[in-house]
Amino acid sequence: MRLPCGIINKSYSQDTAIVRTNLQWLLLVLALITLFTFPYWASPHWISVMIGVWISIIGVMGLTLLTGYAGQLSLGHMAFVAIGAYTVAILMSDLNWPFWAALPCAGMISGCIGVIFGLPSLRIKGFYLVIATLAAQFIIVHIISRWDSLTGGVFGLSVPKVTLGGFEFKSDFSYYFLAMIFALIAILIAKNLSRSRIGRSWIAIRDNDIAAEIMGVDPFKYKLLAFFFGCFFAGIAGGLWAPYLRYLTPEQFTLMGSVWYLGYMVIGGMGSIMGPIAGVIFITILDEFTAEMVTDLATGSPVFAGFVQASRYIVFGLAIILFLIFEPRGIAHRWERIKNSYRLWPFSY
Repeated sequence: MRLPCGIINKSYSQDTAIVRTNLQWLLLVLALITLFTFPYWASPHWISVMIGVWISIIGVMGLTLLTGYAGQLSLGHMAFVAIGAYTVAILMSDLNWPFWAALPCAGMISGCIGVIFGLPSLRIKGFYLVIATLAAQFIIVHIISRWDSLTGGVFGLSVPKVTLGGFEFKSDFSYYFLAMIFALIAILIAKNLSRSRIGRSWIAIRDNDIAAEIMGVDPFKYKLLAFFFGCFFAGIAGGLWAPYLRYLTPEQFTLMGSVWYLGYMVIGGMGSIMGPIAGVIFITILDEFTAEMVTDLATGSPVFAGFVQASRYIVFGLAIILFLIFEPRGIAHRWERIKNSYRLWPFSY
């Protein structure tokens, strides 16, 4: 990472640090203060919205590791979110497990099942791999819908509240902090994972798998690791969704959800830890303001009443088209260009 003019690294620890300059530390502290105080000054509606943002960031972060870094296209990510959600629900409601023990199990089970569906990636890639992961979406959701004795089938499954000691996370105010802390931990893990040997191997496979194999990277090992970690993050996201929703049905984990995850990643920027964060926040805010604007139009005129439900999909599709045309590398790339221009100032040439 480039540094501002006049700042140099004097040790290896400084060179590998995520936060390097005093300005970066100041911005980080201000950001953390804002995030931790958000529920105290925000409206209940926006607290609920931010809970969804934090959980979605975790799920999209897994898809970024799988697709953005390892180059393994997936169109069934929401199915692994469903596995995590139902795992937590079943362990907590049927076996009386605490949430803190059920959540890691949800991630592990989702990761292991992801490895099974990732096995075709050893022989196929591109469009054919997309079809294979699409099959996971239909197979997993169909099993959940039909396994009435375990998942409740189409009638759904209730989920107990999360407790810690004598404290119960029963309000959006308290659950916001739970979702935020897990999201921050997921971001930190993903950032360090992308900078490790595993992350560098994923990038090599993504850029040219044949050249990577010649250099000593084992495609078999690292592709399956990509599916494991990608689905592990999805399982954690699902495990956080379950106690917040309090009631699960298969209709909550549709193919459209997987498409939204891909859209978050494309708009935010593939192959970047900043991408999922920027993509989820941008689309969520855009969706909220679009819904509010269209609702006002529908209130004033019945002609627009049928337009309310379709508005979020129209705006979402239009945003993806515009980003693919004008900023194909996403918000994260634009942000990097802004930061580089600051770091090189006054020698911008």
